[in-house]
Amino acid sequence: MKAELFYTSTRGKAHRITSSQAIVKGIADDGGLYVPSFIPALDLPMTELIKMDYRGLACYVLGKFLTDFTPEEIRICVARAYDDKFDSGDIAPLVKAGDAYFLELYHGATSAFKDMALSLLPHILTIAAKKSGIKKEIVILTATSGDTGKAALESFANVEGSRIIVFYPDKGVSLIQERQMITQEGKNVFVSAIKGNFDDAQTGVKNIFNDREILKLAEGGNYIFSSANSINIGRLIPQIVYYINSYLRLLERNEIKECNDINIVVPTGNFGNILAAYYAKKMGLPVQRFLCASNENNVLYDFINTGSYDRKRELKLTMSPSMDILISSNLERLLYDICDGDTDLLKGLYESLLNNGSFSINQQMRERMSDFWGGFANEEQTLSAIKKAFYSYGYLMDTHTAVGYYVYDDYKEITSDMTKTVIASTASPFKFPHSVLKAISKNPEEYENLDEFSMLDKLSETAHQEIPYPLKNIANKKILHHNICDISEMKDFVKKSLDI
Repeated sequence: MKAELFYTSTRGKAHRITSSQAIVKGIADDGGLYVPSFIPALDLPMTELIKMDYRGLACYVLGKFLTDFTPEEIRICVARAYDDKFDSGDIAPLVKAGDAYFLELYHGATSAFKDMALSLLPHILTIAAKKSGIKKEIVILTATSGDTGKAALESFANVEGSRIIVFYPDKGVSLIQERQMITQEGKNVFVSAIKGNFDDAQTGVKNIFNDREILKLAEGGNYIFSSANSINIGRLIPQIVYYINSYLRLLERNEIKECNDINIVVPTGNFGNILAAYYAKKMGLPVQRFLCASNENNVLYDFINTGSYDRKRELKLTMSPSMDILISSNLERLLYDICDGDTDLLKGLYESLLNNGSFSINQQMRERMSDFWGGFANEEQTLSAIKKAFYSYGYLMDTHTAVGYYVYDDYKEITSDMTKTVIASTASPFKFPHSVLKAISKNPEEYENLDEFSMLDKLSETAHQEIPYPLKNIANKKILHHNICDISEMKDFVKKSLDI
């Protein structure tokens, strides 16, 4: 008899619930994250999967996890998500440069990889709410280190039955990322900077989810909170699709043979994007090693190499701001898996993180992470990676992708492993024009006195590439959101936005 897939909390108190219920709630009542009771297998041979385009593969994979959705409901969600707002018919093109394959995840409405899942989430969430019998207005409450905020705002703007509130760290995102958020139109969108870093914003949002007073006020106002961060399992599952798709495209091009292993490199701070790759392997994708690439905020690098997670360090503001994170939320889901769902052990680790700022895993758990390899790049190394790819192969990449590319080169030098490798390319280089120009321009005086928006044109001229449509004329858009608040005032901003 086929086992029934359900969802439960990593902290153990939540009852078994359906995918719809997990997606609507976002985070469990006990503070844990929802995880599937098992990872479903790819039950079709690669020779069949290879015939599917991206949308067909998405329907297939989502159907494995969203077991209370009908195939037609999933098909409708996928069709609405991956439409002409993507400027590539492939949705997630795989581009070879040198001996690496760049999985370009930035061809959607905001030029960042968050579009891949967030284009889908509003449609999934709307159906999930109906299935759960929820008639209240859903409030999406989200913290962002740069890209999630705009992608969520773009996806949920003017979606009936929803509101969205986004917090971002003041001076902790690029000027273009900030401008994308504060110019967002929509009668149901609310945006505020906070006087703190991303970890402060993320912690503040989690605290609101668990605040009894505001939850009671929200209920009285006919609202229910949910999340668009990758703590929401509905954000995470769609990300699995593009890793499987990249493998199929390698097969299609005869770059690999069926059952050949690949390596996957993911620049990550919050661990969600690399966790999706890990889930893909658990489904049956042949992956030898995951290269977890960090910037100078290398808490994940230390954890993978020592088994100890220690956030007691200064958060550095880097040219790859979406990775400027010291509390990697999605790591909890990996830990749950490698400790065989021992919720008491996991709660102990996170109590230690809360009270002492650190925790260490046991040797058995470390051994179960043997397919992870940690590396990091400092600022100069990030620039050198951009320069190398551009002048050696004519490939232009952003700062986050460059962190991954540097770690990949470093890994090859250390291990001599020449396994075919896919690198997650997470944002358009035009989202970070100053840093990219710094890496590739031979005449710094041509751009150093320009503002970041003028640098878009200079980068286009220098690299001989078109500015992506979502970023064209962004400097001329009207600023609609002027809010900034202290960390302690985040709850008040939510109350004001909802008039509760």
